[in-house]
Amino acid sequence: MNRFGPVHHFLHPSTMYVCNDSQWITTVLGSCVAVCFYDRKRKIGGINHYMLPYWNGDGLETIKYGNIAIKQLFQKMLESGAMKEDLVCKIFGGAQVLGEQTSVFHVGQRNVELAFKMVNEMNIAIIGSSTGGKQGRKIHYHTGTGEVFQKYLTSITQNE
Repeated sequence: MNRFGPVHHFLHPSTMYVCNDSQWITTVLGSCVAVCFYDRKRKIGGINHYMLPYWNGDGLETIKYGNIAIKQLFQKMLESGAMKEDLVCKIFGGAQVLGEQTSVFHVGQRNVELAFKMVNEMNIAIIGSSTGGKQGRKIHYHTGTGEVFQKYLTSITQNE
């Protein structure tokens, strides 16, 4: 058992996780973003980890892209028994960790803007966020309570 409880899952980039029992989900974010949905009444939690804001229509439609990942996370939450009117959201990530020479792309900023835009359009309350900056984050999300613990990182060791 670790500090975050007996059941623990690591969320890799371009994946998502939804469950209706109590589990700690950990992920590491640089310019990537994690959207955390939580149904307060049914205690159902879900999280995604996407790398880029928009799928351009080429190749496979995957949750590597925020516009796909957020829709699929929402759908999976509903399939798991969550009700839209009881959902709340927290958003994390979107740092500029690659340095000034690549800041022209602003991937982290665009990832964050997309998350806020889509969640607001879904009329889901955003009750917490930690986004932007120059440091990556390690977050621990509890699917049974909606709690999130965050630690800033001095360097990203995982390739996003």
